[in-house]
Amino acid sequence: MRSKRDKVVVWICILATAGMLFLSSGFEREHSGERAKVQVLQTNDNAVRQFGIVKTGDQSLKVRVLQGAFKDREVEAVNHLIGKLEFDRIYSPGDTALATLDSNGKDILKVTVVDYYRLETELLLFAVFSVFLLGFGGWTGLRSLLSFVFTGTVLWKILLPGVLRGWNPIVASLAISALLTVVINFLVSGVDKKGVVATLGALAGIALTCGLSLFFGRQFSIHGAVKPFSETLLYSGFAHLDLTGIFLGGIFLASSGAVMDLGMDIASALNEIVLKNPKIERWDLIQSGFAVGRMVIGTMTTTLLLAYTGGFMTLLMVFVAQGTPAVNILNLQYVAAEVLHTLVGSIGLVAVAPLTAILGGYVMTL
Repeated sequence: MRSKRDKVVVWICILATAGMLFLSSGFEREHSGERAKVQVLQTNDNAVRQFGIVKTGDQSLKVRVLQGAFKDREVEAVNHLIGKLEFDRIYSPGDTALATLDSNGKDILKVTVVDYYRLETELLLFAVFSVFLLGFGGWTGLRSLLSFVFTGTVLWKILLPGVLRGWNPIVASLAISALLTVVINFLVSGVDKKGVVATLGALAGIALTCGLSLFFGRQFSIHGAVKPFSETLLYSGFAHLDLTGIFLGGIFLASSGAVMDLGMDIASALNEIVLKNPKIERWDLIQSGFAVGRMVIGTMTTTLLLAYTGGFMTLLMVFVAQGTPAVNILNLQYVAAEVLHTLVGSIGLVAVAPLTAILGGYVMTL
């Protein structure tokens, strides 16, 4: 049942999200040329050179502009190859791509192909996700979808520009994690005892994860440059950034979602127990929370391991293929960084279960 307080929270989130979408990050720049979707008509690979498995040089293309002021124009384009498989792509006739069109207002002077055009497919996938979420969740699904959009907007418009401006990444990540925890739990659960318990339990777990990240981050002696594109940030005019602080802040920011999930699972279970047995004793309710927590953490901790391992699967395959000893693997900085990430996040998950059960036992039996 939708209470007036729940509706107020929903509207606050809608207005806040809309406001942030129009908020300038302060890093917008004037880009020359127009971005447009193009279709590849012909290709010419004469200037492409193959070195082993990589290719360098320029692929010449003939493309048709599909949108914008130059729609239906057929022009020559270039696809620059830098010899890196993760960045390069070779186009074929019929492909659609995003291109930059440099012009003098009347004629196109140069066309540079950026990458395959994926926006329409991404929007379709998001629409499918929304339909599934709304179809199964109804009103709760709508609030969950709003929390999803709100979270993405806060990260993109508040956290990332703030850290680029010089905010302390630890403090900023902790503050944003706490804000998202409060908003998402009350938005999804409603402003009630269940939401309060889930929020308090998750906040306690995030605080613990933050402390563990800072302590063990120093013990592991890991520099923040271990994360992808960290050096690129420094070379892009942001040499003042604390890369290690960004890395450590990312640990508890990344695990905060799982912590929130576990806190809500236990709070929801306790709430159902109280609804079915309003006269249940406080200690009995806490014991039930412990029982639920033990079952949930058994799979949640493994979920983190699988998530982080999946992101580095090719790296691990390289180690296996080369027969690298385990002692060497575990002492490598980028592997140790993921070990730290996984174990600190898992400890936070294990801790949030009993904390939420205890808090729920006291709050829900008041």
